[in-house]
Amino acid sequence: MFSVTEMRTFEMFSVPHVTFLLLFVAISLLLVFFRGTLRRFQAIIKWTLCSILVLSEVSHHIWLVVTNQWEIGSLPLQLCSVSTFICIYLFLKPSKKAFYLVFFTGLLPPILSMVTPELFYQFPHYRFLKYFLHHSAIAWSVIYFVVLEGYRVPRKAVWTAFFLLNLIAIPIFIINLLLDTNFFYLANPTETKTILSFFGSGIMYYITLEIAALIVFFITYLPMGILVKKEERGFFST
Repeated sequence: MFSVTEMRTFEMFSVPHVTFLLLFVAISLLLVFFRGTLRRFQAIIKWTLCSILVLSEVSHHIWLVVTNQWEIGSLPLQLCSVSTFICIYLFLKPSKKAFYLVFFTGLLPPILSMVTPELFYQFPHYRFLKYFLHHSAIAWSVIYFVVLEGYRVPRKAVWTAFFLLNLIAIPIFIINLLLDTNFFYLANPTETKTILSFFGSGIMYYITLEIAALIVFFITYLPMGILVKKEERGFFST
């Protein structure tokens, strides 16, 4: 379960992969449609999600160190790790501005990562379980903040978040050049075949990344925009 060399047989859309995707969808719908019932368990849900995020990051680095795999490229500077830290911060200290960013980086991106994962290990390997539980918890946290803590995002936040993401990407790009790493996948696409594999190479890769980020941000905002309008008209009941 924790071996580095065994169980490296992950297949995209295999039974375990699809099962975990369906489980993610089911729990996500549960959070949304049974939010009223779940309010009595809000504290439990909050700290369970927070604990999952913390344990996912910590256990991953412990596993890397114990198995002699940790290297400079293992630093938690990928987008999902950044989203993880923002979510943990939000669990500890409410912040609308912080949520404006993680709403866009922590909802659809983790879902896309689960659909086309950068993963080699098959179920029930630790990396498989950690990967899907971690990415699911990021998205569930964002959903939790919306449906149980009442966070809302204005339309202008699409551009604010896009600007902030690019601002964060600048030092990440420099770090990649200095350390020969691939944080935020700014140096090149993933090692395994994911959606980034179709983004081209060179300057076109970065242009496609920017366009894709904007498309993802606007798609992410659609349900929020509908929610805000319904609440303004008094159609939405919690």
